[in-house]
Amino acid sequence: MGVEPWRWDEDVWRGHVEHVRAGRSLRPARWPGGAKVAVALSFDSDHETLPLRDGDVLPGKLAQGEYGARVGVPRVLRLLERYGAPASFFVPAVSALLHDGEVKSYVDAGHEVGLHGWIHERNTALTPAEERDLAFRAADVLERLAGTRPVGIRTPSWDFSAHTLAITRELGLRYDSSLMADDDCYELVENGEPTGVVELPVEWIRDDAPYFVMDRFTSSRPYTPPRGVLSIWQDEFDLAYAEGGMFQLTMHPHIIGHRSRIAVLTELLDHISGHEGVWFATHAQIVDHVVEAAEA
Repeated sequence: MGVEPWRWDEDVWRGHVEHVRAGRSLRPARWPGGAKVAVALSFDSDHETLPLRDGDVLPGKLAQGEYGARVGVPRVLRLLERYGAPASFFVPAVSALLHDGEVKSYVDAGHEVGLHGWIHERNTALTPAEERDLAFRAADVLERLAGTRPVGIRTPSWDFSAHTLAITRELGLRYDSSLMADDDCYELVENGEPTGVVELPVEWIRDDAPYFVMDRFTSSRPYTPPRGVLSIWQDEFDLAYAEGGMFQLTMHPHIIGHRSRIAVLTELLDHISGHEGVWFATHAQIVDHVVEAAEA
């Protein structure tokens, strides 16, 4: 057993904190075309990989995931087309391999495809070599299916190990979208060194899973009605708009794709589109803009 944290010397606790840290803010002075806010919609197409990751191979949980590919994705794509809103889809390689043509459908509709692990593995449970191997294998699969190599990563379950940033840099990725140190983009710093990797931050508040996941064998139970979630997300957008910042949202086709929830997403997009000066963009497009603005 290691030394209790309250016994750590300052260099120990400070070293842990400063290993991966938020660096300079990359919030731009203006958005393209004079827009007042950037809207970054994203979908994690986990599908069957959530139960598969845990060795659950029985039909029940697999069917919940299959719903995402069979029903959720088509609904989401139709909705995005209706609003002319490009989005980012973060796809585990196993999901991409299970559902032939799905990744291509994202690309054909003008959306971004980003890394999301091999089988939605937990990075912090892996050795550095295992994490690296799965990340590179996943990048190869998505490059083959999408026609272009991913430029961004979202770690499965936002599980960021002590080695994730080094692997991200070795992959040559432009950005990560797994951490939560700001509302707007910032540069990641590793052990005091600016990395050039942009963080496009997430937050559980702006994720559908905490509000809607149901598991009959655990304490996971939906506790907020869909329109209660709509109110939270509208408030998040409204302040982002007032501040001239970014509104980022993380969703899952097998969760948000259900009827009562796609209705809420529709209402949210109606609310957003009712404002002047809204820039809908993929995560990669936002990262490109904030980097260009910082270098100008």
